[in-house]
Amino acid sequence: MIRVLVADDHHLVRTGFRVILEIEEDIEVIGEASDGAQAVDLAASARPDVVLMDVEMPGVDGLEATRRIVAADAGSSVLILTTFDRDDYLFAALQAGASGFLLKNGTPEALVDAIRVVARGDALLAPEITRRVIATFTKRGGPTRTDGARLSELTPREQEVLVLLAGGATNAEIAATLLLGEATVKTHVSRVLAKLGLRDRTQAVVFAYEHGVVTPRG
Repeated sequence: MIRVLVADDHHLVRTGFRVILEIEEDIEVIGEASDGAQAVDLAASARPDVVLMDVEMPGVDGLEATRRIVAADAGSSVLILTTFDRDDYLFAALQAGASGFLLKNGTPEALVDAIRVVARGDALLAPEITRRVIATFTKRGGPTRTDGARLSELTPREQEVLVLLAGGATNAEIAATLLLGEATVKTHVSRVLAKLGLRDRTQAVVFAYEHGVVTPRG
């Protein structure tokens, strides 16, 4: 059973999400939070598998709440609700450790699928999100730091996988590009994340652009 905490400052929105999610046999809404501080407290006490997090909330917003939940390392993944109208929000959420992003105007099916993806430990990083990350780095002027020691731990093949991850490629797409089996690609991805100390594919994209592994195109 996937245990979900819904954090949104609008009661009707929280109720709507609960109705959608509790129809599913494998999803249980274990709590609701009306602001970021409450979300952090409930995440610590209830330890949900997934926190469905709004960004703009009174007091502690969703970005700061995400940072605190991820830093607590209690096993909860954060799925951000976004409208894509603020690039700074998107990038800040990536840096905070969010595992996925969801459009607020998406379908109920997309919401359910996203929660399942994040709950099983994968990152939900759609191509449009990757494009936003690239655009953000282009505006910021490119990589901000280097980490040669950590990068040197990657084998040449793992470096190739990291570059493809940074482009938003799925395991199937990486397998096709490198002429590998998907199981082998999954192993390579796991090793890349472990060696770089990253939680998921989302953080891998941020790392790749921050450290100059790939360069945004103008």
